[in-house]
Amino acid sequence: MLDSERLATGSRADYHAMLMTRDNAVQKTGLREKSQLMSASEIERTLVQLAHEILEKNDGADRLGLVGVRRRGVPLAQRLGKLISRIEDAKVPVGTLDITFYRDDLSTLGPKPVVQESEIGFSIQDQNIILVDDVLFTGRTVRAAMDALFSHGRPRQVQLCVLIDRGHRELPIEAAFVGRNVQTTMNEVIEVKLTEIDNAEKVLLMEK
Repeated sequence: MLDSERLATGSRADYHAMLMTRDNAVQKTGLREKSQLMSASEIERTLVQLAHEILEKNDGADRLGLVGVRRRGVPLAQRLGKLISRIEDAKVPVGTLDITFYRDDLSTLGPKPVVQESEIGFSIQDQNIILVDDVLFTGRTVRAAMDALFSHGRPRQVQLCVLIDRGHRELPIEAAFVGRNVQTTMNEVIEVKLTEIDNAEKVLLMEK
């Protein structure tokens, strides 16, 4: 319902309460929505495309494993694993790395990325590992994740897959598989919302 329609059908108190809630949310995060970059259907189509690209570059699903970077890299890795398994009719293992204290797309300040104790859930030794994250920014989170991977074994190779690459790299890290490249300023933030975590499915461009 449009705001004007709500004014016509509801009370002014309800309408003002809605505006206050929205304004408080903006003040709380310090961000305002600038535009929607991807819808739910666009995210799904992008993941299907990425699944096919991963299979093509790795000559199928043999020795393939996916590891998601918590938080939103995990459901993305799980979805990609299901898509790849469906395409190849072969089960692909999916694991998790938990990196906290610093998330690339939330701040450029603060402590270095910290890898929490976690079990990937399968052996990565001599496997083709696809490291999955939602947004690639400075590269610091990915660097921490790669260091953590090698503490679990020696994969044959590690390839990075991200839904969004927003640029501004501080480290020489590039993704082998990118859903979408988005040019951003340092005052902008990419917010990926996924049903499994946010009860919403979209990618937003926010502005500080």
